[in-house]
Amino acid sequence: MKVTKLDTLELAQALIRCPSVTPLEAGSLDLLQGVLSDLGFVCHRLPFAEDNSPRVDNLYARLGTGGPNLCFAGHTDVVPVGDPADWSVDPFAAEVRDGRLYGRGAVDMKGSIAAFVAAVSSFLAEGGKPRGSLSLLITGDEEGVAVNGTRKVLGWMRENGETLDACLVGEPTSNDRLGDMVKIGRRGSLNARLTVTGTQGHTAYPQLADNPMHHMARMLETLVADALDDGNAHFPPSSLQITSVDVGNETTNVIPAKAEARFNVRFNDLHSSASVEAWLRQRLDAAIDRARGASYDMAIRVSGESFLCPPGPWSDLVSAAVTDVTGQAPELGTSGGTSDARFIKDHCAIAELGLLNDTAHKVDEHVSLEDLTALTAIYRAMLDRHAAA
Repeated sequence: MKVTKLDTLELAQALIRCPSVTPLEAGSLDLLQGVLSDLGFVCHRLPFAEDNSPRVDNLYARLGTGGPNLCFAGHTDVVPVGDPADWSVDPFAAEVRDGRLYGRGAVDMKGSIAAFVAAVSSFLAEGGKPRGSLSLLITGDEEGVAVNGTRKVLGWMRENGETLDACLVGEPTSNDRLGDMVKIGRRGSLNARLTVTGTQGHTAYPQLADNPMHHMARMLETLVADALDDGNAHFPPSSLQITSVDVGNETTNVIPAKAEARFNVRFNDLHSSASVEAWLRQRLDAAIDRARGASYDMAIRVSGESFLCPPGPWSDLVSAAVTDVTGQAPELGTSGGTSDARFIKDHCAIAELGLLNDTAHKVDEHVSLEDLTALTAIYRAMLDRHAAA
């Protein structure tokens, strides 16, 4: 079958013009399915609408049937644009200006999807033969609640005998220059809502009340006074950040009955979410004064556990491909937020490499055309090295 080389910019523009704000597909997966089918991939559309969460469409495409199976994982869903009037361009017009491609998803992460697909087309058009199989796992739920996306696709794969041997996630991992970081792990993320209950009363008679804000202040000070850890060779120190404190009190002469605070903990692999929760409760129990009946409740939601894929053959190959193109070896890191790598790491070796992250989720999100071309070359170098291994 004759394969035509695809243009990275044209494919990235076509994807950006699909307004796939999570969890909408908006034609983005239709577009990819058509392109990948033309390259010889067998495509499976996998919609899921379970667990009281929005319906999400997903795509799994595979070229070849043998092993090893090298997978590229990504997402076509994007975050909302905010107020379109704040943008200097139409967020979904995919305009090129001054050597940069603008649009929601240009960086996170339609640009890297386009780069990988274009790299595959170049590899195949020039007679490249995959060692085993190549596959893509593309979800529409990474920017959302992450319930009916990658996790469900991985379950479908397990049920249908689809195994992965190595996976590259195309999240924007670069900091100051393209390819300066390959991520081999991620911190865990725990969100907490702390509610302190006291006794409502008149501000002129505090002895007849018990102000929950006073308890809350001591409790929060206790949480931020001591660090969870000092980090380790692969992770920075864990971090607790208070994001909101509120009582909903519009009066000046009433001591409120309740106070609420929210905070997020990004924790490294020295902890699990369970050990972080135990650390929090130990300090909160010590800080609250229950003598007058004050109490607290803490609701926990865990976005993901911390994990590390130790440096090895797969991260070595990805790093070598970066060096081939940029002339500089990348750092192996674990910084940033969560990604769908937290699900895939239970199935195979994983690494993450993509565009610069400086405009991700921002107004006027954009990527330089030079970086799009270079990332395509890096992905092509990976394919060449994997085929030759």
